[in-house]
Amino acid sequence: MLAGARRRVWLRGVLIVASSYAANYAVKLVVRRARPQLPGFESLTPVVSALSFPSAHATTSFAAARAFSEVAPAALLYVAAVAFALSRPYLGVHYPSDVVAGALLGTAIAEGWPS
Repeated sequence: MLAGARRRVWLRGVLIVASSYAANYAVKLVVRRARPQLPGFESLTPVVSALSFPSAHATTSFAAARAFSEVAPAALLYVAAVAFALSRPYLGVHYPSDVVAGALLGTAIAEGWPS
C-alpha cells in the first residue's frame, strides 16, 4: 500500500474511533443505565461517568479493530478488542449486555463508514 493511501486509512480509522466514542456517549445519555453495584463489592477500576450502557471500551475497540484491519493484523486487533470487552464486566463496571451493545455499535459504525 502506498504511503498516501496508508495515511488515509489511518486518518479514516481515527475518525471512526472518535465518532464511535461520540455515538456511544449519545446513547449513554439517552439510555441512562447505571453501572452495576453489587453489595460488598467495589469496582476494580475508576470510571469517568456513572452511565453504563453501552461500554465505550467495547465500542471504540471494536470500531478500531474493524477500521485498522487494512493496515494492521486483523486477528490481533480483534484479540485486543475482545480482551478489552471481557475485562469490563470482570472489573465490575459493566453488565455483559453493555459490552455486547458496545461491540455491535462500534462494528456498525466502522462498517457503515464510507471508504
